[in-house]
Amino acid sequence: MQNPLQISFHGIDHSDAVEQRIREKAAKLDQIFDRITSCRVVIGLHHRNKSNLHRKGEPYHISIDVTVPNAELVVKRDPQDPHINEDISVAVNDAFTKMESQLKDYVNRMRGDGKRPAAQ
Repeated sequence: MQNPLQISFHGIDHSDAVEQRIREKAAKLDQIFDRITSCRVVIGLHHRNKSNLHRKGEPYHISIDVTVPNAELVVKRDPQDPHINEDISVAVNDAFTKMESQLKDYVNRMRGDGKRPAAQ
């Protein structure tokens, strides 16, 4: 990555374990495509929650913003189902899985390996 990974915790306490997991996942993104310009990850409680304290059962909101040459890839996991992403590890893994998919699609398009329409 050309710029340092940015990790922000909003409305929840910082967690070294979660930060380490995010760093591992971001390193995997860098292995998929080594020309990532920047990566920003924001973790917080679902926007409807006003309390600064996480209560069991409240879903996490994870946002990942990856900048690559000529594009910006964004994953926002803001679940409507209140039982989704109750576990922060699951929320982080889910968001990074979606970002890996977007990044692989981007790399395939850059290489010209993308799906082409069938000849008529």
